[in-house]
Amino acid sequence: MTATEEAPVYPPLPKPDALTQFFWDGCNEHKLLIQRCSNCGHHLHPPRIVCRYCLSTDLAPAEMSGRGVIDTFTIPLQPFDRYYVSKVPYVLAVVELAEEKGLKLVTDIVGVEPDDVKVGMAVEVTFEEVAPGVTLPLFKPA
Repeated sequence: MTATEEAPVYPPLPKPDALTQFFWDGCNEHKLLIQRCSNCGHHLHPPRIVCRYCLSTDLAPAEMSGRGVIDTFTIPLQPFDRYYVSKVPYVLAVVELAEEKGLKLVTDIVGVEPDDVKVGMAVEVTFEEVAPGVTLPLFKPA
């Protein structure tokens, strides 16, 4: 990098651990993996050590369809991080995944003007590499 080149600006990056590594590996492979209890069948996000429904520890990643609906959202107008300076306004949302009522994921909504986003809007996952080796699950209108 020369003195006139600027270092790339990345968003706040995840710090995977033993419990969350499967999720981030799935994102890098463009798969939305959510933890599922093999005992009662409920999905858990964020991942946990014990099922909050039946207390089983028999938990494993399961691939989701990537479909869902916007449960709630906000449109930030001020960047909280240097990465977002050129992105505001953008849509930060909670998406309820189609696989289970109450199974929600915090994400950005892309591919639509912020003013056109509505609660209940059908969305589907898309993946974006935001830094070398780091891919995030974002959602776009279905």
